[in-house]
Amino acid sequence: MTHREKIAHLQEFPPETTQPNIYPLSWPAGMPKMEEIWASAQREQWDPAGLPWSSFRADKYTWEQREAVGYWWTLLSAFDASAPPVFASAFVKTYEQHEDDVVRRCFFSVTRDEHVHEQVCKLAIQAWLGTSDPLAYEPKTELGRRLQKNARWLFYNGGRYWEGYTHALPDYDLAVLFSSFLMGEIAAATIFHQLAARCVEPVFQEAFRKIGRDEGRHMGICLALMERDYPKLDHADRKLITKQIRAGYLYLSAVLFEPSPDFWDLPEDFIATQREAEEIARKAGFGVPDYEAKKQNWRRAMLNLKGVLDRYGIPFPAIPEVDITGEEVTDVDIRDIVPVF
Repeated sequence: MTHREKIAHLQEFPPETTQPNIYPLSWPAGMPKMEEIWASAQREQWDPAGLPWSSFRADKYTWEQREAVGYWWTLLSAFDASAPPVFASAFVKTYEQHEDDVVRRCFFSVTRDEHVHEQVCKLAIQAWLGTSDPLAYEPKTELGRRLQKNARWLFYNGGRYWEGYTHALPDYDLAVLFSSFLMGEIAAATIFHQLAARCVEPVFQEAFRKIGRDEGRHMGICLALMERDYPKLDHADRKLITKQIRAGYLYLSAVLFEPSPDFWDLPEDFIATQREAEEIARKAGFGVPDYEAKKQNWRRAMLNLKGVLDRYGIPFPAIPEVDITGEEVTDVDIRDIVPVF
């Protein structure tokens, strides 16, 4: 055991605690708008196990349909399952930076919500495929085998993202994180509300509706913090946010659009296999948007985000994939990004 030299007998008061550190702990207040968000988060808690799972019968679908939809949930889980630890890390950071009490509570609520969304992914994969381990699952069709290969490559790339996030987090101010988080929430709220409207199975309609509501609340948290902090951003942080938006687009496109081959390390048949599965899922009544709908969703989400950043004079990056012009950003590495879905 290491023994520290005792100093209490030498001075009346202890020295200041080296920062960042959660101590000294206090409960500063001053953001009534976020108190309203916290109150709604408390009212709107929900349990994925309470969804109407008994209304769903997987055996009325073919195995090809089941594997196509099961793959979509596996794809979603590659992002949703990373969200709880990502937000948990940011939650700890709110304590280290001695944020307002309600900010800490709101980040806790987001961490809790994202864990709920992860559990929905697990229960949906179990419902469609009869397993909670889609990478160990034995595919029943040739399409299923190709989709599982896709999933393995997605998770490989996701592991690289987590390594980068854990290294980058200490270097980023919360103000930079808000822009990255907001990007994911704007896009997520759009797609989940659409899926709720298009899906034929009641259990998934209800799940998507509740997830979309949660994501909308998360947007409110990010916007409130940006309103507080962005007017006083320094030049270096503004440039970093521009880069993060471009990186976030490239990262989240794998679930919301199609992965960029320049950014993602994926096999050549990845996109063709995914498009094939999505068409089968749509015909089965699972409302995955097609290519053009995804493109328009992303464009709309990015223009909404641009509108927010324009208020604070933050340059928006060019996103040619959805026909948005802006500042060119070329030096993007998956190990440097912090967005979350």
